[in-house]
Amino acid sequence: MFGRLGWAEILVIVVLVLILFGHNKIPGMMKNLADGINVFKKEIKNTDSKKKAEYSAKKNPDKKISGEKKTSARTAHKKTVKAVKKATKK
Repeated sequence: MFGRLGWAEILVIVVLVLILFGHNKIPGMMKNLADGINVFKKEIKNTDSKKKAEYSAKKNPDKKISGEKKTSARTAHKKTVKAVKKATKK
């Protein structure tokens, strides 16, 4: 079933996990694990869409990547400073 692990070994592992972590903490750990997996999947999808956009931009240099705007370094710096100030106020 799980390679060389039989049902008895799996049962021992489950009992040890219950003893070590307790029945109260396991649902929270599983929720955190699921949240992490969902974030990971979302980032993979975003990366794939960015790669496709960059590929199409290289193929057609006249088109700009969706959502991309030409900004000067000064404008970008101002936006960063505003974002940092806003985050530190909270």
